[in-house]
Amino acid sequence: MIYRESGQFKKTYQADQAILPLRQDRIFLILVLLVAFLVIPFTASNYVMNSLLLPFLIYSLAAIGLNILVGYCGQISLGTGGFMAVGAFAAWNLAIRTDLPMPVIFVLAGLITSGAGVLFGLPALRIKGFYLAVTTLAAQFFLVWLLQRPWFNNYSASGVISAPDFHMFGWSIETVTDRYYLSLIILVVMALLAKNLVRSATGRKWMAIRDMDVAAEIIGIRPMPTKLKAFAVSSFFIGIAGVLWAFLYLGQLEADAFNIYTSFDVLFMVIIGGLGSILGCFLGAAFVVLVPIFLNIIPSALGLPLSTAMISYIEVFIFGSLIIFFLIVEPHGMARLWSIAKQKLRLWPFPY
Repeated sequence: MIYRESGQFKKTYQADQAILPLRQDRIFLILVLLVAFLVIPFTASNYVMNSLLLPFLIYSLAAIGLNILVGYCGQISLGTGGFMAVGAFAAWNLAIRTDLPMPVIFVLAGLITSGAGVLFGLPALRIKGFYLAVTTLAAQFFLVWLLQRPWFNNYSASGVISAPDFHMFGWSIETVTDRYYLSLIILVVMALLAKNLVRSATGRKWMAIRDMDVAAEIIGIRPMPTKLKAFAVSSFFIGIAGVLWAFLYLGQLEADAFNIYTSFDVLFMVIIGGLGSILGCFLGAAFVVLVPIFLNIIPSALGLPLSTAMISYIEVFIFGSLIIFFLIVEPHGMARLWSIAKQKLRLWPFPY
């Protein structure tokens, strides 16, 4: 009964087309944001902030970017880690070689990553499926190799460079709470942009290309600009996530930190959370971040002597099993399970 929409009448098209048409959903979102902004920063420890919340926020942003390409446009990509590296190294070089303010550097780093995404997205105009996956996989290895060249790290002997001091709008980002707030604000803004974008005419074109590209072309949708726009927007989001990952989470830059495992982690988030769902990006990121932590805590709490290698094997087994399960049983992932739960709440306590 608590989730019924009885009495919530829509008098305008704008009200009916709202992102959250139900009052209960709006209240729940407001409560989540209040907890995120006003409760967590004052109650969470530094360990929770660094090990759990920051990776969750940044991974969520990267998953949103990849979901735009894979979930909404249907173009598979295995080069997420490489594009995150492009954004991170672009921002670092702009920061040390120019006097631009940090917000401008963020935007320029995202645009540079968009250019790289469009460049490697050109093969998508002629190939798709497995062949496109191999192409983006090659982009992953090529970009990591390219960013290991001395010019990109200012000829550092070790190849590892420290992130520059971070200032934005007179705000010096020093403590872990500052980094949390900045990541949260950027994530909320860009998630809202992504949600509105996929509901726009551009988003509907992406979904038409995803569902049946031949039929989409017949009704007047041009595949070339539509696919390239998806690569550009997706890479922009991923590039910003790469900047946050290097500057706020790692505190340093190294091309090998954005390896193929990063690409697979983000892809797992999208598949487990739900293809074609912004909410699924958050659910998938939370799952992928929390599982390794729980696998380290639970065995020790139960007194089970599991080695680190065994825990890593269990982690791979869980991820693999869930990916197979969601691809076969529920392709829309955890977001669909959440939607089913809400439908049940609408009818509860009645069976139908």
